[in-house]
Order: sequence, then C-alpha cells, then structure tokens
Amino acid sequence: MSLHIKIIIGMVVGVLFGFLMSTYNGGTILVTNWIKPFGTIFINSLKLIAIPLILASLIKGISDLKDISKLSSMGTKTITTYLLTTICAVCIGLSVVNIVRPGESVTEKTRTELIEAYSSDAEEKRKIASDQKSQGPLQPLIDLVPSNIVSAASNNKNMLQVIFFAILFGISMIMIPENKSKPLKLFFDSLNDVVLKIIDLIMLCAPYGVFALLATLVAEAPNTDLLTGLILYSLTLILGLVILLLFYLLIVKILTGKSPLYFLRGILPAQLVAFSTSSSAATLPVTMDRVTNHLKVEEEVSSFVLPIGATINMDGTAVYQAVAAVFIAQTFGLELSLVDQLGIISTATLASIGAAAVPSAGIVMLVIVLAQAGIPEAGLALIFAVDRPLDMCRTVINVSGDATVSMIVSKLQRNKT
Repeated sequence: MSLHIKIIIGMVVGVLFGFLMSTYNGGTILVTNWIKPFGTIFINSLKLIAIPLILASLIKGISDLKDISKLSSMGTKTITTYLLTTICAVCIGLSVVNIVRPGESVTEKTRTELIEAYSSDAEEKRKIASDQKSQGPLQPLIDLVPSNIVSAASNNKNMLQVIFFAILFGISMIMIPENKSKPLKLFFDSLNDVVLKIIDLIMLCAPYGVFALLATLVAEAPNTDLLTGLILYSLTLILGLVILLLFYLLIVKILTGKSPLYFLRGILPAQLVAFSTSSSAATLPVTMDRVTNHLKVEEEVSSFVLPIGATINMDGTAVYQAVAAVFIAQTFGLELSLVDQLGIISTATLASIGAAAVPSAGIVMLVIVLAQAGIPEAGLALIFAVDRPLDMCRTVINVSGDATVSMIVSKLQRNKT
C-alpha cells in the first residue's frame, strides 16, 4: 500500500475516532492523555530533522553548483517567482471575499459571543504583533544575520538565520580551492544522505502520527453552535485556496509541460502531512523528498528553493490574510476603498513573507494587515474559533506553492543551460 493511501486511512480513522470519543464522558480526556502525545512526538520528529536537513541540503546544493553566477541566477528566479505567486494569492483572496461577502452573514449575537470567547487569545496576538511593529522597519534585516549559529540552529523559528549561514557557508566552499573544500564536500554529501534516510524512517510512522493529530483536533474542537456564523467565512477561504491550487496546476502545465495529475500524485503525501501538522517547516523533509524523487526536480534546485520557500513563501497565508481582513471589515460594517485594498495587497504580501513556518503564525501577522487597513483589531477574535482547521488547509497550499516554484525554477535553469 502506498504511503499517501496509508496517511489518508490514518486521517479518516483519526477523525472518526475523535468524533466517537467526543460523544463519551471522559473520551476527550482519554484522547488528550493517551493519543495526543503520539501526534506531538510525530511533529517533534519532523521538526528535529528540519535544521540538519536545511544545513546539509543547502550547503550540498550550493557547493554542487561550483559557480557563483549560477547561484545568483537561481536565487533571482526563486525570489522573483515566490513574490509573484504571493501577489497573485492575495489578489485571489480579495476577489473571492469581495464577491461572496461572508462578513455580512454574521449576526450581532454571534459576533459578541466570539469576541467574548476569544478576547484573551486576540489580546495575546495583538501584543506579539505590537512588539514586532515597534522594532523598526529594518529589524527583519537585522534578524536575518545570526550572532551565534549554534543558538540560531537551536530554534526552528530562526530558520531564516540558518538558511543565511548555510548559503554563506556554501558560497565560501565554492570560492576556495577544490582540494581544500573536498573533505567538507564529502562530509555534507554524506550527512545529506543520512538525513534523507532518517526522513524515510520517520515517514513510516506518518499514518499513526496523523491519526493522533486529527483525533485530538476533533475531540478538542470548540462548541459547534459557536461556529455557525463562521461557516461562510470558512467556505470563502477554502474556495480561495482551491482557486490558488488550480492556478498552480495551470502554471505547472503551461511552464513545465507536466500534467496536473503528475503534480498532485507527486506532492500528495507532503500535502497530507502539511494538513496534519499545520507547519511548513515540519513538512519540509517530506516536501524535499517528494519534489526531488517524485517530481524529478534536480537536487541542486530543490535543496535551494524549498528551504527558502518553507520560510518566506506563504501563499496560503496570503490568501487567508486578505480574506480574513475583509471579512472582519464586513462584519463591522466597514467599506474598504480601492486604496485600502491595494494596501492590503502590499501589506499581506510582506506579512506572509515574514510569517514563521509554524502553526498559526499567520494570525500574528494578520494584526499588522488589520492595523494598516484601519480595521478594528478586536475583530481578530471573530476568527479564532475556526483558525486551527483553516490553518491546516492553508499550510497545504503553502507547501504546494513551494513545490510549484521549485518545478518552475528547475525548468528555467534547464532552459538556460
């Protein structure tokens, strides 16, 4: 039985088991105490390998190039393509939410209940966002350069710093005589092979890990009565994400000549893990394996494009920020002008790039988008009830976007040579 079939079975059984346990007294406690830990272990094992994978694959990939100009060319193509797809994602989100207008369906009673239920969570996210905004416009540039690589590598939230170090290390290996860099080159080649084998071992447990994650999510879900007013918002966001996925399939077909079925079959296990973990960073090992071995992207491309994408390319998050911002505005009866919505495009693009590749990071960056558009930040509480399952959906799109861009860059690099 193929891996993605096993994962799908694990997801379905997990959902059914979660529903079953939630109907019994003490069932939720049983899931929390005896099932949830296995999901946590699965996510931790994926996070465990993320930093070694980035270091090994990026340094190996860059040192394989043996040419600074080739690295510069690939880097320009990667960043430009990521930026363009993110802008398209925000535009899709704005288009869908303006057509459906889900915010007009929320009643005053539902709005009040949601704000009361999630006000403390909203305040916590506002404080985090406020701290980020007060650091100055060039703080992201400062944060890019680590003062201590060991400290940076000890926290997955500092992945961009690890990428910076790995790129600097790989470039330096190219610039010294080959006979001096060869021992290091052999070491990182071997380390990369070992890391990939660890990923294979972890993925043997993936069906059980996603079972535990989904069973926990369903068993611990909030009161369904509270979610009624948010169904249309959720469907609007999911519609935007589906349209973005179809956009990916279209550009893969046009620019690479590969069929949508080929792309989906190749990336599906990574999408399922992304859905279960809600983390692009945790899914990165699986994404790299699928893109390299099943979508047939050259390792020198995938090892460079995917780690960067897992950190800065958050297209699903970009759609979410556009839909959520306008939804909250509609809920409060605010009409956003064209200038306001153009501001959302620019701010959401930058915010999605700045969002960490960890669960629910997008909701922190949403505060910045709301503040820029003059939308009440108290409305953040409106979307907390459904944020977790929607976060799972947008992580699938984040990962799919990374795979799409890697195929495009691979094609462009082949055309150049």
